Amino acid sequence: MRILVLVTGQPVAEVLERRGDFTRLLREASGDARLFRAHDLRTDAPPPGPRDADAFVITGSASSVTERAPWMLRGERLVRDIVSAGVPLLGVCFGHQMIAQALGGRVERNPRGREIGAVRLTRVADDPLFAGLARSFDVNATHVDAVTQLPRGARLLATTSLDAAASFAIGDVVRAVQFHPEFDAAVMRAYVRARSPAIAAEGGDPAAVLARVHPRTRSRDVLPNFVRMARRHRGE
Repeated sequence: MRILVLVTGQPVAEVLERRGDFTRLLREASGDARLFRAHDLRTDAPPPGPRDADAFVITGSASSVTERAPWMLRGERLVRDIVSAGVPLLGVCFGHQMIAQALGGRVERNPRGREIGAVRLTRVADDPLFAGLARSFDVNATHVDAVTQLPRGARLLATTSLDAAASFAIGDVVRAVQFHPEFDAAVMRAYVRARSPAIAAEGGDPAAVLARVHPRTRSRDVLPNFVRMARRHRGE
């Protein structure tokens, strides 16, 4: 089983220094670090082929898919190739948005404002990605862009109070989540601290956001579920 992490950014400085990059966080959250290797989409290195791994995960990023940078366009072509090949794919935050945009959806600055911290996710459909989880539970999130129109054929899986498309599915093996399944409470707190000036400038209360972060979110249950989906697809 080989999972290729398609890197589109790095965590905030405190997290990068203390905990490592997104690939390391994903390895920790998955429970099996041996599964993961990485390819940085932002480099000029030739991109992988859609069958160069048994599954792919696209990371988060401080960049915006609305920038339409050349590396983003290359990444979107790869997304379309992966989807056409029927290979399992999980998009996380920026990756969630990249999948949506690559397949004809719309991404823009969230008209409902920044979403950050421990937020309540409500499932609107059953799906293996959320196996064993309640209909409503807390997840760790941080984003200012959002998917405001799903791609044609997408199935909505979950919403939050600020995000009408917090998770969606394409077919049997493509999944996207706006929240971060690799974040624990310590990582989330570091993000709130890093984003405190922006939160305050937008009229929010950073201290209140920080106080709502807690260790009982269920974000990290999602990644092992995706790994199990990929294993089943592989026939294991």
